[in-house]
Amino acid sequence: MTEPHELKPICALCSVHACCAEPGTKTPPKFCPQPAAEELLHEIAERYRHDQALRDLAVASARTEASGYMRRTRIEDTMDFARRIGANRLGIAHCIGLMHEARLAMEILEANGFEVCTVCCKAGSLEKEKVGLQDHEKVNPGTYEAICNPVAQAELLFRAGVQLNILIGLCVGHDSLFFMHSRAPTTVLIAKDRVLGHNPVAALYTSSSYYRRLTEGESADQYLQRRMINRPPD
Repeated sequence: MTEPHELKPICALCSVHACCAEPGTKTPPKFCPQPAAEELLHEIAERYRHDQALRDLAVASARTEASGYMRRTRIEDTMDFARRIGANRLGIAHCIGLMHEARLAMEILEANGFEVCTVCCKAGSLEKEKVGLQDHEKVNPGTYEAICNPVAQAELLFRAGVQLNILIGLCVGHDSLFFMHSRAPTTVLIAKDRVLGHNPVAALYTSSSYYRRLTEGESADQYLQRRMINRPPD
């Protein structure tokens, strides 16, 4: 069997898509993980056969995709998926900066027959210094700042008996902690990006123009500094 860290899959560079074709009809590229990890992937396929809960989620996901493909919005897909897995009580884990969006989502879900519990990121928050941050590492040094508590969000929603969690705007890293500690299936409705109006893919689409600095390995601070240095005098 392939040992951990021996693989380096680079599926994003593939133009063959042998994984989507009928077996044996296409030759995969050398970096394809399928031939190198054939035994591992066979074992995973067996999990789908023998783990009923895993199979149920996989089937519900595929049916949701097929039934709403190119026709339904993401929140509609979320409701369809919830119904397919028998989830009537839904949890929303949201950022305190997206209270309005969380409220709108709650209203939509409830209007469609779901019971909804919501937990803000600051519930059970702690002073940032108490978890190891120094004052100069805060957003606004010299002031009190509470660190988000996604672990508490996950646990509070579990105690509320939710059957499916929906993330709305948790920060990068905080969402990782939530995924690690959620005991219910979790999906994302909004990925936070304050600069791009919570549309992070815009930076990818404009990485050859407005956000070219991203492909050049230049940080936002470096870019601004360079612009100031090269700016013509008034």
